[in-house]
Amino acid sequence: MRKIATILFISGAAVLMSFNAPVSTAPASAAVAAPVAFKVDGSKSKIAWLAKKVTGSHNGFINISGGTLQVDGSTLTGGSFNVDTRTMTVEDIKDEKGNARLLGHLKSDDFFSVEKHPEATFAITSAKKKSGNTYDINGNLTIKGISQSITFPADVVVNGNQLNAKATVKIDRTKFDIKYRSNSFFENLGDKAIYDDFTLDVELVANK
Repeated sequence: MRKIATILFISGAAVLMSFNAPVSTAPASAAVAAPVAFKVDGSKSKIAWLAKKVTGSHNGFINISGGTLQVDGSTLTGGSFNVDTRTMTVEDIKDEKGNARLLGHLKSDDFFSVEKHPEATFAITSAKKKSGNTYDINGNLTIKGISQSITFPADVVVNGNQLNAKATVKIDRTKFDIKYRSNSFFENLGDKAIYDDFTLDVELVANK
């Protein structure tokens, strides 16, 4: 009789516990989608360069060889791209010999040392969307094997499977050991001086 009572007590307690146990209503955690990689199209992307000196300026182009940009929904979050320094051109000098002379000098160790450093890179460390399509981009630019942090505004539009980005970037060449005829390092250059800053107008096209 005592054994039967014990069994009934345990069974009753189990039933009461089943009624009193809280039921979880928390939703299952949703999976977080990873950013999507957009590949930079080197055939449609380009960089226009402009450098100034006391007596004038020179300009040309340089090719983007590839890269990947990270997009979360329609927002740029990161990425990097590569530049083939060997593809540099000079556009403002029409004389063939004069053009070749300047281009050869720019590719030499006085400037970009393209044989030793055929590739320059830019890697985004942060992309902060401000308003509309405007971003503040921060990243590491590497030229001649030297990396420096730079910041600049950019216009970025993601439309379906394509990303278009434009930015004007001002760079101090002396930070990358390009000091040829710089007033910051040499005296009495007069009208032979070349300004430290040069400008890159960057246009990127990338596809999912």
